[in-house]
Amino acid sequence: MAKTTKKETLENKNTKAKVFKSWEISKQQKTILGCLLVLFSIALLVAFTSFYIHGQTDQSAVLELSDRTETVKNWLGKFGAFLADLIIYKGFGLASFLFVRLFFLSGIFLVLGISGRKLKNIWFWDLFVMINLSVLFGFFATSLPELGGIIGYELNLFLQDYIGKTGTLLLLIFGLIVYIIFKLKISPEKIQSFFENTKKEIIPAENNDAFSKTDNAYNLEEFAITEEEPELKQTTESKPSQFEINKEALKPTISHSSEINLDPVSKPLSIEKTPAVVPTAANDEFLIETAPEEEIVEENLASKLVADFGLFDPTLDLSNYKYPTIDLLKEYSTGGITINQEELEENKNRIVDTLRNYKIEIAQIKATVGPSVTLYEIVPEAGIRISKIKSLEDDIALSLSALGIRIIAPIPGKGTIGIEVPNKNPTMVSMKSVIGSTKFQEAEMELPIALGKTISNETFVVDLAKMPHLLMAGATGQGKSVGLNAVLTSLLYKKHPAEVKFVLVDPKKVELTLFNKIERHYLAKLPDVEDAIITDNAKVVNTLNSLCVEMDNRYSLLKDAMVRNIKEYNEKFKSRKLNPENGHRFLPYIILVVDEFADLIMTAGKEVEVPIARLAQLARAIGIHLIIATQRPSVNVITGLIKANFPARIAFRVTSKIDSRTILDTQGADQLIGRGDLLYTNGNDVVRVQCAFIDTPEVEKITDFIGSQKAYATAYLLPEYVGGEENGINLDMDISERDTLFREAAEIIVNAQQGSASLLQRKLKLGYNRAGRLIDQLEAAGIVGPFEGSKARSVNIPDMHALDQFFNNEENN
Repeated sequence: MAKTTKKETLENKNTKAKVFKSWEISKQQKTILGCLLVLFSIALLVAFTSFYIHGQTDQSAVLELSDRTETVKNWLGKFGAFLADLIIYKGFGLASFLFVRLFFLSGIFLVLGISGRKLKNIWFWDLFVMINLSVLFGFFATSLPELGGIIGYELNLFLQDYIGKTGTLLLLIFGLIVYIIFKLKISPEKIQSFFENTKKEIIPAENNDAFSKTDNAYNLEEFAITEEEPELKQTTESKPSQFEINKEALKPTISHSSEINLDPVSKPLSIEKTPAVVPTAANDEFLIETAPEEEIVEENLASKLVADFGLFDPTLDLSNYKYPTIDLLKEYSTGGITINQEELEENKNRIVDTLRNYKIEIAQIKATVGPSVTLYEIVPEAGIRISKIKSLEDDIALSLSALGIRIIAPIPGKGTIGIEVPNKNPTMVSMKSVIGSTKFQEAEMELPIALGKTISNETFVVDLAKMPHLLMAGATGQGKSVGLNAVLTSLLYKKHPAEVKFVLVDPKKVELTLFNKIERHYLAKLPDVEDAIITDNAKVVNTLNSLCVEMDNRYSLLKDAMVRNIKEYNEKFKSRKLNPENGHRFLPYIILVVDEFADLIMTAGKEVEVPIARLAQLARAIGIHLIIATQRPSVNVITGLIKANFPARIAFRVTSKIDSRTILDTQGADQLIGRGDLLYTNGNDVVRVQCAFIDTPEVEKITDFIGSQKAYATAYLLPEYVGGEENGINLDMDISERDTLFREAAEIIVNAQQGSASLLQRKLKLGYNRAGRLIDQLEAAGIVGPFEGSKARSVNIPDMHALDQFFNNEENN
């Protein structure tokens, strides 16, 4: 009996859905209805205005509409006189003019196809104001029914019978407060801040005087404290007892005119922390001692700099830079997901029948339609084992004739089992719909990335800074390159060129070449390289090692600044607490993008693996993030050491369950349908996402828009790196051509017993190029050993005594 009732309920729902669908109006019908409402609002305006001019004259003719001999003076004729009498006189009075606004806006919204949620809000608040105004006019103008109308008059009588005039007035005030708080968004905090700001502007500048007289005595505390000594002001406020001065003792006692000193004072009077000197009989002069100026600590200096110049803004170099506009992207879909009711019903019945064949009863089933996949959530009857349903994956796929289904048993955080079934007509997710979504535009993330839309049609946004590295894998032609373009486009729409830089590696030579146009805005490269996008695998090794040098340099800056990550460092630098003369600078995020990593491993091997492993392990804190795409991240392509530092994984469609486990450590990627269908995991749950599609012409429009604007002089230059092959050659055998700082550099290296260019940079305050030449000269002289990859060079001279002997031998020779 229960089953029959459920079946009847489902049939009733389907019947209602079909009836509702038949009532939907087309775009042309909406346009006609909208134009009708706009014209009707104009007619109302004419009739209402005419009513207040000829209303009393037409009063007798309103009830005789059928009599054609009767004439009226209303500008809209008898119909206008009837409408005005009905809505104004018998309705809301003067407040009825709001109907003109409501019908006009309703027509405009229908013609333009704007969502009705905002219109509902306008109708609600306008009707609320209309009723309140009608009651208000009826309260104050009982002798003029045209102002409040019969509704306002009768409501006043009704309210005054129960709560009196005072209660009616308080109720009207309460309605005004509700409108101010909810509609005008005026809160008590805003009112308080407004009065505080007004009070600050009204305060006169007379308090800026150095001192003021009160009762013929000088205010010595204000006189002594100036803006040039903030430290002294703090001490004065905390220890007022040291500044208590006997004013009577300071009054001069003049017994003879010869004692008056008329000489001008050479130094301004200042109050010291030391006790005042009391005049003696031997010395009648009032002695004033000046203490040495106290050294201002850097914190107060930073506060003063911020007060004078404001926070440091890294975007000032390109202050007129404009972010790409949303209209550069193309809208591929026709506006939302189309729900095929017949397909949903058919799939639901097949799932229920298939499970029933294996004696599995369903207590509840629900469908969630996504762009390319529909999720059916089922709740089995009590006593059904989940593993039994999981084992029927292939049988359900056979009954549905689907490309491939995926069973999630159970769905994390829910007490249901999920069956993902591909749609027969999948909807393409455009990059425009993802970039323009509220979730992405209002995302408060360091590096927001909009990947696409989930099964529930929600925009999927993640933060690259928290991943911290991303591994993308999938078979050829399943959407990896489009996914990379979606990642780069997301960052271009949200980050200023001063905040993020890209290092692009493209072994295919055709996928990322469009980004050449934004080289001087967003790209980073080595100083001696012409093309910013690296297509030669031989140059990748130098670039990766250069990033390792940049990483070491940044960690040195973080150590000097006593912070733990790039976010804290940049905040401290913006607050002007770090001195640029000491080598500090604003650090942009650097994102390394490798389109085909397997090809690099096949050609470069270990030379690529070592710097990639170092960057994956250490680079997250200093703002260097890796995005690596490959077909299959097997052990010979990405080692376990590298893979362990890539918790964030994106898997496009693969051909086997083994490949899926290789990428995600779980199966599921083999059951995807391709064309941007992906699984994302960050070490927790696996989320299915339809990747946003962005075509080559769209990327070209964005890069053209950015490239046409003012840019930096060059691309962001990475530290120069000298390969290991050149380090074994004696580049500088002539002693006369050595650097002037050669001996000083040798002493630093021997004292530290560490041969590295970064050490010379810090100690001698040099650029990386000069420090690298010094290291080459030290190697040529035999003081340091050869290049050993990421390790520091060995030092061949043990102490300073041996170094002195080395230089003496050179001079004798």
